[in-house]
Amino acid sequence: MHFCDHFARMLRNLDCQFKNAMNRLKVVILDIDGTLLRSNAAHAMAFTEAAESQGIAADYTKILRLIGKGGDKLIPEAFGIEENSTLGKKLGQLKGKIFKERFLPHLGPTPGARELLIAIKSKGLSRVVATSSGREDVDRLLERAKIKDLIDDATTADDADESKPDPDILQAALGKVAAHPEQAVMVGDTPYDVEAANRASIRCLAVRCGGWNDQSLRGAAAIYDDPADILSHFKQAFGLPG
Repeated sequence: MHFCDHFARMLRNLDCQFKNAMNRLKVVILDIDGTLLRSNAAHAMAFTEAAESQGIAADYTKILRLIGKGGDKLIPEAFGIEENSTLGKKLGQLKGKIFKERFLPHLGPTPGARELLIAIKSKGLSRVVATSSGREDVDRLLERAKIKDLIDDATTADDADESKPDPDILQAALGKVAAHPEQAVMVGDTPYDVEAANRASIRCLAVRCGGWNDQSLRGAAAIYDDPADILSHFKQAFGLPG
């Protein structure tokens, strides 16, 4: 009996150690637009101008509230046309051109974006961005946010069947670093980030700097003003030991 009790204790200890290892934070997954880069309004303006140039009715306020979703969802919801239609493709291409040429060169990081990434890196945590933007846009967005050198990897709309608020992009991000949901934290600024994280079973920290209020961001584990605010509550935010 003594041997059996000892063996049972060993198994319980091993099980506890395994669970602790599984629950240890491994990766921080970050949205870009509105979270690390002040770009939500610019995206909405680019969509509005592109649509109006094609004679398509455009409601800037409605479009702004859809920023954070991929074009596969935003274009049908905002304009009533499919993204893969001839008109939808033309609209998407024109929006991209307007955004890159007229707006992107003037955008800057959200408060504390770089400093937060430096702190995350200092803890040995992987940094993966997960965005509904296309892969061809990611490098330029990260450059304008002044954090390109601090990002390990990226998942985009090109890596997933469905964009946010579906969880596909976040699940792809987990796959990049071979992490389980309980080993990750998501940082995002829209209800679509929060929903995607919850559907992927990833703890989500939301920031208000993208323009959404606390009621809209309900479902997040915690809500902060911006990356600088997260940094000032760093250990608490990421569940790190004191």
